[in-house]
Amino acid sequence: MQTRPADRPPIEVLLRSEQSAGNLAVIDEAVPADFKGPPLHVHPDFDEAFYVLAGELTFRLEDRGWTAGPGELAFAPRGVAHTFANLSGAAARTLIVCTPAGFERYFDQLAAELTGSDPPPEAAKPRPETVVVGPPIS
Repeated sequence: MQTRPADRPPIEVLLRSEQSAGNLAVIDEAVPADFKGPPLHVHPDFDEAFYVLAGELTFRLEDRGWTAGPGELAFAPRGVAHTFANLSGAAARTLIVCTPAGFERYFDQLAAELTGSDPPPEAAKPRPETVVVGPPIS
């Protein structure tokens, strides 16, 4: 797999809550070089998995850190502090899987901000809680 084609948005929700009876969400995200990532955080009510399609991403799960490349998976169970960053100097791409669904609405909002467009109507629905517990990867 290569990085996303230039004509596609950097974040695209491929499967949402409304399509999976609330069970699963899948998000395709292009991660720019030198992206510092979100702060260390916890999702109390859902699991999140990151399947690296291209490039390299650095992950932190509680106190453990590692770099994953194409074909590797990082799994953050609900209730476990995690974050990721792209420290490689080159673009990366990841598929993010959330179960149960709902957090894709955050990605809808983020995609709209990045592209200067309006989010889809589903983005206004409630989404699961995220609790920040520390800084991003530095």
